[in-house]
Amino acid sequence: MRPSNPDVPDRSVPQRVANAWFSARFGAALPRGLREQADTMSWESFAAIYGHTAGPLRLGQWACADAERPAGRLGPQARSFRAMIAVGDRISTSTAVASGPIAALTAMLHDHGIRVETLRFHQMRSRGCTATFVCGTDGSRAQWAMGLSDDPTQSELRAMIACANRLIAG
Repeated sequence: MRPSNPDVPDRSVPQRVANAWFSARFGAALPRGLREQADTMSWESFAAIYGHTAGPLRLGQWACADAERPAGRLGPQARSFRAMIAVGDRISTSTAVASGPIAALTAMLHDHGIRVETLRFHQMRSRGCTATFVCGTDGSRAQWAMGLSDDPTQSELRAMIACANRLIAG
């Protein structure tokens, strides 16, 4: 039985190196660029390092303000997104109009002076859990991060926040 919290490893899968654990759970290898690191640590260590969202940047409420609006006859249109973002002790509401959650969060972070450009994006789903991997850069260095959630959008947002915090930490 899968745990209710996707951040907690499924104990029915034998604990082994992160790459093997992930492959057994999701039926695919971790993204290239993470496999080497993953082969030297347990899944718990890997998740603690790459999926750690704690840091100076925190994401509170997230909403697509016009999610019920039908797509136009010209295809998908930009949507309005709203979020509570905390940077250190400063908490504020941010808004952005973008084609999707990642673009919106990237714009919101930029408005807060936090630069994150997505270089690579991978998302996999298995047994009701979505794993998202993001490799992002601040213009001087790149960092990988991971987000896990039952909801694909929340998985993406967690990965982006983890990536931004890894970039901020240096």
